[in-house]
Amino acid sequence: MTSALVRGLLVALLVVTPALLLPGVAADTTQVVMLVALLAAVLTMVEYSSAYPSLLEFRYAPPFNRLRYLFTLLVVLSITMISRGAVDSNGASRLFLSLGRIVAQVLDFPFSPVRLLTLVLPIEASPRLVATLRLSAAMAYGLSLLMVLVFFVQVRLRGWPARNGAFNVWINLPLFDPTGGGDVVTRLQRDARLNFSLGFLLPFLMPAFAKAATDLLSISALENPQTLVWTTTLWAMFPAMLITRGLAMVRIADMIETKRRRAYAQAEAEGAPVGAAQTI
Repeated sequence: MTSALVRGLLVALLVVTPALLLPGVAADTTQVVMLVALLAAVLTMVEYSSAYPSLLEFRYAPPFNRLRYLFTLLVVLSITMISRGAVDSNGASRLFLSLGRIVAQVLDFPFSPVRLLTLVLPIEASPRLVATLRLSAAMAYGLSLLMVLVFFVQVRLRGWPARNGAFNVWINLPLFDPTGGGDVVTRLQRDARLNFSLGFLLPFLMPAFAKAATDLLSISALENPQTLVWTTTLWAMFPAMLITRGLAMVRIADMIETKRRRAYAQAEAEGAPVGAAQTI
């Protein structure tokens, strides 16, 4: 229960971070944010205090969820401070603005996801809004790429999740049914390819969809700092989480395939039919 409580409080902190740091947040907005934070904390506590998994994947395979939470918090904090620096500059906001400019010089090039996201803004958008969105998108996308790289190192160089002990598919993939039909390895590899494809395409497709719906959006909504924070966070982190999930699926499929080969080799060494090893 203590662990579940701490996780619930951390999730609530993530939700309320923009409302705490951004200036001029309305009282009604604060109340809504607190309600959402409370609901997120309760759901997290229920998930982690339960003896059986329900929705959260890789619950017993750290640091998968810890990495996703940490980098999401970093993205939210970075965009919040960049948005704050546009209206109320201080030492911390100037630091994030400087980091955003450095990252933007690397990631903001023609046809890049960062450039496509800035083109979503209508022509009448203020230069300050365009600059804020550009720096926010660059920081968010850069951190999302760093998260993918860190998890790739965890998988390839540190042997995730085998170094944490035996991996149980049922408790770590509660929404995946191993008996749903077809070979488990093939299904895992197919899911991984789907996650890779969506994770690569969504940073390009989401701005295109938003541009197509520009007529339905208003400048006042886009200039809301909290809307900017959460929209940019979703645009950057959701595809990155899909890619990390794809990496995890590929790793699990490889582990199952390796275990099968060992079982087949052991069966052949003992003189048993190879088909007998298929039930292991």
